[in-house]
Amino acid sequence: VDVIHPGQFSTMALPSYPEIRIARDPWRMGAMIEALRPDTIHIATEGPLGLWARQWLGRRLIPYTTSLHTKFPEYVAERTRLPVGLGYRYLRWFHRPALHTLCTTESHRRELEQWGLRHLVVWGRGVDTDLFGPRARRPRRRPRLLYVGRVAPEKNLEAFLRLDVPGDKIVVGAGRARAALEARFPDAVWLGYLRGEALAAEYADADVFVFPSLTDTFGLVMLEALASGTPVAAYPVTGPLDVVLHGVTGMLSDDLGAAVRGA
Repeated sequence: VDVIHPGQFSTMALPSYPEIRIARDPWRMGAMIEALRPDTIHIATEGPLGLWARQWLGRRLIPYTTSLHTKFPEYVAERTRLPVGLGYRYLRWFHRPALHTLCTTESHRRELEQWGLRHLVVWGRGVDTDLFGPRARRPRRRPRLLYVGRVAPEKNLEAFLRLDVPGDKIVVGAGRARAALEARFPDAVWLGYLRGEALAAEYADADVFVFPSLTDTFGLVMLEALASGTPVAAYPVTGPLDVVLHGVTGMLSDDLGAAVRGA
């Protein structure tokens, strides 16, 4: 498998996401595809490289598949107030020529069909269970409530930080909203980015993993928590509905505090 990715191009920071780099010269990609002479082509995202790949392949009548695993229209609306429907109009246009568009879960597939997308195939997820697994928890007087993910407006992290529930709140991750939230919620423990063994240890030591997002299509971090033996508390929305077995591996509720207490 060969991957054409932004690291092979001149890049710039994605607006409002400086940690994500996008290609500034995606037109170089056509020659790269020709040199690889691939049997099968998959376009992973709708960014500059994906857009150029779509146009290049379409002109040459070369079939391809695509994937759709982020709620870009909702994220753009959160930042710019552009109508969500406008974003889905772009996604319909972008993915229409694909043989199949891979999506994350059955509920995500149904949601996309309601927005007019077709040829959808559910594409599952998995985690490294050699790294993420149950361990003995350290002694503590209060429950440890863990969040892992980007610290960004669309993650609804404030809903977790505002909860009036017993326990210490741990935040793993970073993003443009961190400084403001850390100033408002100094009692939370802000660990920044963690990887590998350090991340796995936090998952396994938590009593509850809290997933406050309302706009994720899957939520891979929930699988990492569950593999670590940590129950999940979340809203009953796309993503958690497909990942969490309510009352068995976690709790789903429109009242996030009730979900945390139940978990």
